[in-house]
Formats: sequence, C-alpha cells, structure tokens
Amino acid sequence: MKTKSICLAAALLLLGLAAASLFIGKYPLSIELMAAGDDMQWRVFRSLRLPRVLVGAVGGFALGISGFVFQTVFRNPLASPDIVGVSSGASAGAAVGILFLSGGMAVTGSAFLGALAAVGAAISLSFLDRSGKNSTIVLAGIAVHALSQTVLMCLKLTADPERELASIEYWMMGSLSGVSAHGVGGNLMLCLGCTALLLLLHRQILVLSAEEGEARMLGVSVGMMRLAVLLLATLNVASVISITGLISFIGLLAPHIARMLTGDNRIRTMLLGGYCGGILLVGADILARSVSAAELPVSIFTSLIGAPFLVWLITRRGGAS
Repeated sequence: MKTKSICLAAALLLLGLAAASLFIGKYPLSIELMAAGDDMQWRVFRSLRLPRVLVGAVGGFALGISGFVFQTVFRNPLASPDIVGVSSGASAGAAVGILFLSGGMAVTGSAFLGALAAVGAAISLSFLDRSGKNSTIVLAGIAVHALSQTVLMCLKLTADPERELASIEYWMMGSLSGVSAHGVGGNLMLCLGCTALLLLLHRQILVLSAEEGEARMLGVSVGMMRLAVLLLATLNVASVISITGLISFIGLLAPHIARMLTGDNRIRTMLLGGYCGGILLVGADILARSVSAAELPVSIFTSLIGAPFLVWLITRRGGAS
C-alpha cells in the first residue's frame, strides 16, 4: 500500500511539473489568451511547449526505466547506458551529422544510428565469448566506448572551431531547447513502445538479477532474454538522447531514488523509477529556462544532483564492504 501511494504521489508530481512547464519560457503563455483563441499563443503551445514537455516527461520516464534495467541485468548499482556504449556512439553519430549533414533531423537520425551501431558492435564482440557472463558485454562496451571517443576526437579536430565544434559541444551537454513538433513523433512512439515492452517483461528482468543457474532453473533463457531486454533498453535511451543530446545521471539516479523510497526491487519500483526520471528531467528543464536570461543545458542541473549522489553511493558501498 505504501508503494502504491508513493507511485501515485510521484505521478501527480510529474503531471504538476509538466503542466507548469507548459507556461514557462521566454514567450509567456496565458490561459486567458489561449481560451480567447489567440493564434500565436496556440502556435507556440502546439509547436514548441507541448512537444518539449512530452519529450521531457516521456524521455525522463524512459531513461529511468532503462536505468533500472541496466542496473538489474548487470547486477551493478553503477550501471548506465554508457556501459554498452550507447552514449558515446550517439555522440560520435551526432558529430558526423553536424559536420557532414544539414538540419536538425539529420543530426537526430545520425545520433540514433551511431548509438545503435555502438551497441551492435558491443553485442557482436560479446558473442565471441561463449560463457554468457555479464562481464563480457561490459568489457566489450568499454572497448566500443573507447573507439567511439577516438572517432569523436578525430571529428572534433576537423570541425570549424566557431560553428561546428561549438554545436558538437552543446549537443553533448544536452538540452530540450531544440525540441519542436517537427520530427519528434517517431522517436516518442519508439520510446513508448520500448518502455511498454520492458514493463511487460519485468518478471524476466527481475529473474535476470539472480544467479544464472537460478534463472535457468526458473525457465528463463538467460542469453536471449538478456540480449532482448538490453536491446530494448538501448533503443529506449537512443530514441531520447538522439533528440535531446546527452542527459547525464538520470538513468543512474532515478532507479536509486525509487529503491530508497520503496525498499525493494519489484515492478512498482521499476515504475517509480520511470516517474522519478520524468520528474528529474522536467524539473531540470524548468530550471534551465528559469535561472538565467540565457537558457542553460539541462545536464548542468542533473549533474549538480547526480555527481554528489554518485560520490555518496561509492563511499557508502566502500563503507559497507
């Protein structure tokens, strides 16, 4: 009953923040003017504010769910999308889009393909080891991450310092400022589909957190199920960060906050992790638009929360050992 109440409170908080976010920005929106049918008010609402809030709420929810999956499957509280190379692959892909293609949609598509290519490479490398251990894909992810970072550095060297290099760096800091109604529908649908499938597979995901022998005794095909849920979680993350740029710490923070509130690792905790992710991203986006005359990157605020939390988590684990 306690967990249900916490989930309900988190859902209401997310809805409240999303509603407030609709009316925060450089161009003021007014309920009175919108009710009177003001054309400019409705255009800003439909084209900019509503897509931005949807990406923040749905994207944050997806990052929280995916972070829960990575931490559960790898049995590692510090696991994140970086562990299989998705973030570094997306960064390299976005840099290719900025340097050699034109338009926001091209950069989004290039970042998405870069993330998938990196994860595909990591999974392919992991298949070379037939043991099926979690450590294999982690090591493969580290190798792919290093390669992607090398490619990214080479691309930065060829970039124009005044325009292209600044665009690459800003993309890597993450922001919802470029979100509009044009071109986000496909990513949001993919995001919702992957999130729904992960929630439907919650029992298998929790079984994967047990020892492999126990999981097989419970009738779970460990190798195939691990591959399936990691691919879904990766697609989920890629669909978000290809629009927003890199958003730090949400996939790490949200599941931990959920576990601290519920004290367990069940389906409602997974759902609460999604709500926490949405709250973090929408809240950080509100701050990014509010605390300065110029809009700031969202990752500044998520990092201000996430970095101290990570230090606390590491010291707590060290003290426990």
